[in-house]
Amino acid sequence: MKILVFSDTHGDKLSMQSAIKSHRDADVVIHCGDGEDDVNSAKLLYPDKAYYNVRGNCDWGSSLDVALELVFEGKKLFVTHGHIYNVKWGKQNLIMAAEERGADIVLYGHTHIPENEYYDGLYVFNPGSCHGYGATYGVIEITEKGILTNIVPCK
Repeated sequence: MKILVFSDTHGDKLSMQSAIKSHRDADVVIHCGDGEDDVNSAKLLYPDKAYYNVRGNCDWGSSLDVALELVFEGKKLFVTHGHIYNVKWGKQNLIMAAEERGADIVLYGHTHIPENEYYDGLYVFNPGSCHGYGATYGVIEITEKGILTNIVPCK
């Protein structure tokens, strides 16, 4: 299973759509906040994907949840924007929340800084921001052999 992960697109619909177009084989698109309208636009162009997104601190007036728990191929993902866990000042609160939920992977955004780390059984993954200079997004593949995580530059 291939999952595309975005965050902080902040209205840059074209970068997100270009990334989805580059990965037609992706099954799922997850957005970690600050881009609810961008997700809605992508759904219209690529309705064959499953979409999941959370509310970010700039998704004003949104009724989305601030966190989601998802399971794909037996792996549990905890998805949040990160602002409610103060990720700009450290990841300890985020990691503790993911561990409390029994997550295998925690996905977050907010900092606009990509991160692809593995801490004591937990993948900690921030796709960065798919907007502006140095824009990035993430690709996660869950297979029988395990989990593969990558940060990819937006084109």
